[in-house]
Amino acid sequence: MSNAALVVTDSGGIQEETTCLGVPCVTVRENTERPVTITAGTNVLAGVSSEGIRAAIRRQLRSKTAGKVPELWDGRSAARILDVISREVQGRQSALAGAVVAAS
Repeated sequence: MSNAALVVTDSGGIQEETTCLGVPCVTVRENTERPVTITAGTNVLAGVSSEGIRAAIRRQLRSKTAGKVPELWDGRSAARILDVISREVQGRQSALAGAVVAAS
């Protein structure tokens, strides 16, 4: 996909992958559960008619607008999640230690 000039799909996962790669996408559906790919400018909905699909493909291939990868789609979500969990665990350990000292 990373070397494609354009991807045509009906898959939500592919819509996200093309957005991450900055590859133009045409989605053959009437709607998407991945609207951020539309607002990012990397994906367009074509509908399901032959003419709609052809028009969307032409529009994407002619587009000079570069899509933008959404904020926080940087591949670092696991590190952010781990940070939140770590802070939560540390907070609970501190609260537990405080309770032990207070009970002494």
